[in-house]
Amino acid sequence: MKVKKSEIIEQIFQKQSYLCTGLDSEIGKLPISLEKNGKGLLEFNKNIIEATKDYSVAYKINTAFYEQYGSQGWQWMEETLSYLPQNTFNIADAKRGDIGNTSSMYAKAFFETMNFDAITVAPYMGEDSLRPFLEFKDKYVICLALTSNAGHADFQLQQTGELKLYERVINTVCKWGNPDNLMFVVGATRANLVGEIRNMVPDHFLLVPGVGAQGGSLSDITKAAANEEVGLLVNSSRGIIYASNNEDYAEKAGIEAKKLALEMSTLIQ
Repeated sequence: MKVKKSEIIEQIFQKQSYLCTGLDSEIGKLPISLEKNGKGLLEFNKNIIEATKDYSVAYKINTAFYEQYGSQGWQWMEETLSYLPQNTFNIADAKRGDIGNTSSMYAKAFFETMNFDAITVAPYMGEDSLRPFLEFKDKYVICLALTSNAGHADFQLQQTGELKLYERVINTVCKWGNPDNLMFVVGATRANLVGEIRNMVPDHFLLVPGVGAQGGSLSDITKAAANEEVGLLVNSSRGIIYASNNEDYAEKAGIEAKKLALEMSTLIQ
């Protein structure tokens, strides 16, 4: 699938939602009604997708949760990708970023072989590490900017001249791409800084993890960072997919997704 910015915006306003559901699925955390193996994992993913598809405009597959199982895990990831509705934006949360020729191989793996719409990347090796991803038409690079993990301050908040490092990263990376092929990751737990980031990148989409289980406020993030096109994809993973450990896991996941989508609909009106 190839996707354009206008198509993401259309889905947001059609569904009145900017929800991205994260498929961070683990065999050890599957509901008690499912087999603790690849078959159970795929059944879980398929049912979660079916229950949340009316409320989700995007899905984010965290590749580490599949890579841990070796070659079988990659197959499960590919099969999960095939379950996603054609009109949803699919993201490989792979956080790749390496020297140019290596990034070229990563880009082919995720954009050609796996056919993801987008991939998360780490920008700290510079332009040649992102350039191969940016050269793909109608694909998105989602660059880490200001993350929600505890160690973010070790580097991202360090002062570099007049700017903090994350601000310098955003300003520099914007020169390599544009709002039609570049997004930024901004953690929901950094709501006090999100408005400043929106001013730096008024037209770029922001992928916002950290709502739900990590404690980020959907209302605060939306008020600080939504633009006229919304411009946000707010991700919830554990809060949706692990809403129940019983046979009603898919139903409860759908309820949680609907709850977020309803709140989103009131925030963008």
